[in-house]
Amino acid sequence: MDAGNIDIGTGLIWFVAFLFSTTVHEAMHALVAWRLGDSTAYNGGQVSLNPAAHVQREPIGMVVLLLLTSLTQGWAIGWASCPYDPYWARRYPGRAALMAAAGSAGNLLIALAAFGVLRIGLVAGWFVAPDSVNFDSIAELAGHPGPAFVTTLLSVLLVMNVFLCAFNLLPLPPLDGAAVLNGFLPERHAVKLMDLQSNAMMSMVGLVIAWRVFPFVTHPLFSALLRLVHPLDSYGPN
Repeated sequence: MDAGNIDIGTGLIWFVAFLFSTTVHEAMHALVAWRLGDSTAYNGGQVSLNPAAHVQREPIGMVVLLLLTSLTQGWAIGWASCPYDPYWARRYPGRAALMAAAGSAGNLLIALAAFGVLRIGLVAGWFVAPDSVNFDSIAELAGHPGPAFVTTLLSVLLVMNVFLCAFNLLPLPPLDGAAVLNGFLPERHAVKLMDLQSNAMMSMVGLVIAWRVFPFVTHPLFSALLRLVHPLDSYGPN
């Protein structure tokens, strides 16, 4: 995407889509943890789709940085977090793994919903394939070429949530994928790995590696999404 062409309206769509998607992600963490025996996030009011409950915990990641990148870069970066009881996680690594996977499951559900609406719109003739695509324009309104609110929102929700799901499932601390990995290990090994993952230096190294690796994943993921959304059309490298 050419960040120089981003406008305020598109930037605000990225902001709202990321805020909504991250709220769902964290609420899913909180809900599954509560149902599996850890009421930490529930007691903090985070089993909620109200963004305020999550913004209050991470105002920089969910508002300040998010607004800055959405309005200037043509994509959004931010972060959020969900509190949990580490003693509960050590005692039940399998449950902790389900709690960790729940956030990405929430993103996947949003992506599936956006994909479904896009495909229905394309089949019904409401939407058409654009001449060129990017992350916030993988469909256009029929008879109205160019950006439109509904197609931009659906495009961003689909692409963003697929990317959020994939990024968070990388098996590197402090990402959710590290905790999901623990769920496949024998309990004694999972607990030892948790001790290693809780180290601040390991978390920093994990984020640096994830940040360097993920750009190599985005193009194949985006190409796969285009093939699913437009199975009869083809697009060259963007």
